[in-house]
Amino acid sequence: MTQLPTMTKSSATPYKNAVLDDLELQTALQNINPEFGDFVTRVAGEAWGLPLIEQKTKALIVIAVDVVNQNLLGPGTPFAAHVDMAIKQGVTRAEIEELLLFLCVYAGFNKAAASFGALNEILGQS
Repeated sequence: MTQLPTMTKSSATPYKNAVLDDLELQTALQNINPEFGDFVTRVAGEAWGLPLIEQKTKALIVIAVDVVNQNLLGPGTPFAAHVDMAIKQGVTRAEIEELLLFLCVYAGFNKAAASFGALNEILGQS
């Protein structure tokens, strides 16, 4: 099983592109499969490079997509990497938790509850 990046503390300056500037993430993607890593880096890097939505907002959006799709824990799931990405972009745990509360209404209480559980496994109990 390939390990995705471990949780790191927030960098002083968020990346200008959360995919193309994060070499740790790119290495983890390469370790899953080299062709997959190259493809995801190029395609996601281009999407993260679109100029109108800031990186921090994009990081929260991908967490919301994980919640809706229930891509939380286990081999190949991106939730931990997306939480790490969000923290690197300056998102706080409190902001992620508020996002999960907000998603209760739109994604469902059970999905939000599972997401809180996964978040606690990733970051530890709050």
